[in-house]
Amino acid sequence: MRSILLTSPMQFSPVELPSEPPASDTAVTVRVRAGGICGSDGPFVRGVPARFGGPSHPDGIAPSGSPMHEVVGEIEDPGTSTDFRKGDRVVGWATGFDGMSEVVATDPDSLAVYSETWSPTDAVLLQPLACVIHAVDRLGDVRGRRCTVLGLGPIGALFAHVLDSAGALVDGVDPVDRSDFAGPLGLRSVTRSHSAAWARHLAPEDQSEIVVETVGHQTATLNHAITAVAPQGTVLYFGVPDEDIYPIDMEKMVRKHLTLMTGGTLNRRRALTRADEYLRAHPDLARALITHVVPVSEATRAYAEATTPAPGRLKVVIDMAEWWDQPSTETGASSSAR
Repeated sequence: MRSILLTSPMQFSPVELPSEPPASDTAVTVRVRAGGICGSDGPFVRGVPARFGGPSHPDGIAPSGSPMHEVVGEIEDPGTSTDFRKGDRVVGWATGFDGMSEVVATDPDSLAVYSETWSPTDAVLLQPLACVIHAVDRLGDVRGRRCTVLGLGPIGALFAHVLDSAGALVDGVDPVDRSDFAGPLGLRSVTRSHSAAWARHLAPEDQSEIVVETVGHQTATLNHAITAVAPQGTVLYFGVPDEDIYPIDMEKMVRKHLTLMTGGTLNRRRALTRADEYLRAHPDLARALITHVVPVSEATRAYAEATTPAPGRLKVVIDMAEWWDQPSTETGASSSAR
């Protein structure tokens, strides 16, 4: 079975594994057709010890196929699951974080059948969209409420769109010029600034009731959100923390009577189904956000692009089509930008 191995920081190489993972009482196997690069992958591809893989990887070295968890594919073996049949088109989580493999074993509750409307590379967007929809639901009724999204990468862009669709008044902040995406995402304004400078100079009357922090990979931006949110407001920290302990400005939290909200996606299949419904209602969203599709043979370049913010670049997707179309001994394909 073909797979991609992280051999050193920011360097991937193809490998051949001895066999495909078996389905089990608790897992189904999926033949992967496409995968999305998530912002949470960044630290691991740069060399941070893997925080996934469980006791089978005590050395912190990421297993083959890692760190990808956003996958689209077809059920290869449903095992004992009665929810899927062989050949079902599914999207969701590779719960072993090994999505850059021909076949993965994953939790069936982390998958859902997706609409035939979408190509595999477009359907990749359903997994992060499911996470964002779940998070926005937790904010309650946002109609007419002023919201600011810190970081307008792929996740921040999805937050902007979903919040706007829910009736919020949405602004965005990013050090990269994202003005080209303001209209399609429903943003009232885009401020090109580092979050520290933006928060420090923000007038009280310009503070938002809700600040969504989607930058991550540091502790500073969370405190910038705490500084910038209006009294009695809510800070939503979205993403996977890079450290176990995050120092926060508790003085501001207390004096401003703030709420800090975090958490992962619960009831994943329901969230994925809702994401499919949302994308069918907004069919142009995938085309706007998925800006680069790269073949799996160029995984190193794909991750380099995805982890280097730039104007005109949002979601980077890896296409496994060459694995489906060619025998294991053949390689090579060309990338496309959208």
